[in-house]
Amino acid sequence: MSLKHAVLAALLEGEASGYDLAKIFDVSVANFWAATPQQLYRELERLAEAGLITARVVEQERRPNKRMFSLTEPGLRDLAAYTSEPPRPSAVRDELLVQVQACDGGDTEAVRGFVARRMETARAKLARYDRLRERMLDGRDEATYLDEAERVGPYLTLMRGRFFEEENLRWGERALAVLDRRAAVRGTAAAAVRRG
Repeated sequence: MSLKHAVLAALLEGEASGYDLAKIFDVSVANFWAATPQQLYRELERLAEAGLITARVVEQERRPNKRMFSLTEPGLRDLAAYTSEPPRPSAVRDELLVQVQACDGGDTEAVRGFVARRMETARAKLARYDRLRERMLDGRDEATYLDEAERVGPYLTLMRGRFFEEENLRWGERALAVLDRRAAVRGTAAAAVRRG
């Protein structure tokens, strides 16, 4: 996947400024595709040059003028073609997992702290995702929302983000339990050797 298609998909929500898109990415798209605001603005320029989106200037009195972007017919066709192609397999590149892999030969206590921090981050993301979910549902139950909503893609990707962070918590709890047990067993063994 490229940033191009993530931006086109975000514009399915409707016309948006670069600032609006950065907020959309931060709140919802970031759970599956990260991009900095600078990357977004560069991509918006490329998409406009390619004719996949249009840009119009909105004059504002007390603030700088802003550019609003929307999908064009060629952009919709490009997005449709993209959704018909099989995706490449996912690849996990997670520095924490490399540290966990190496913890037996390194600073296990530091790695334990990194796992705990990952869990804190997961809890914070879950809270943010729950707030977004409540806004999306807007008082409806999930089944009603899924039956009535104009678009379900953002909800489904939000649920994938939730499941991912829930799994991060489950794994973190298990990893911490293993590291704590090993530390206790090794501490007991070391104490026995010192007494012996």
